Amino acid sequence: MAFSDAESVATCAGAVVRADRVVDGLAYERCTVGGDDATATVVALVDSIDRPDIAALLLAGVAPAWFNVLDLPRIHEATGLPTLAVSFEASPGLAPAIRAEFDGADRAWRLDSYDSLPPRRALTVNDEQVFVRAVGADAAVAADATPNAADADAVPRLAPNCEAAQLVRGFTPEGGRPEPLRVARLAARAGRELGTRLTARD
Repeated sequence: MAFSDAESVATCAGAVVRADRVVDGLAYERCTVGGDDATATVVALVDSIDRPDIAALLLAGVAPAWFNVLDLPRIHEATGLPTLAVSFEASPGLAPAIRAEFDGADRAWRLDSYDSLPPRRALTVNDEQVFVRAVGADAAVAADATPNAADADAVPRLAPNCEAAQLVRGFTPEGGRPEPLRVARLAARAGRELGTRLTARD
């Protein structure tokens, strides 16, 4: 699943991609930019797809729609699916940005949700590096995965044969973006653009 932001509402698109990487379905929901409903939106989208053959859920990042932070444990519990959030840039973490942008209750729940996330693990995919957080899927750390303490952005690497690594690599035929997330991002952008044009006509 991927999100694409407009001014106040973000479009969330889910792409069903088979193991042979054939796209087998699309679905849409919306959430509030800067709101607190992204987690519920993801759960609703999975419910609306209503496909018992879905084996895992891949999400593009953990803070879509301007820090509408995803609660990965809650998504996993609600859907019963192994839930993996994949990001594509090294980062020291979102907590400083959340503290800078929000205060009071808005800051508190975001930090609580962010702190509840499983740790990021680095994974090399087709010579590109991605970062994976996993709930409900084995995300064992590689035996030689101790990061360089001098590198603030360094994180331990996933063991190459763990379930999380196999899921991400298995759905990434080229480049570093898993096919479900690549398709969902295209679909979310198209859905956002259509919504913008329709709103402009009203």
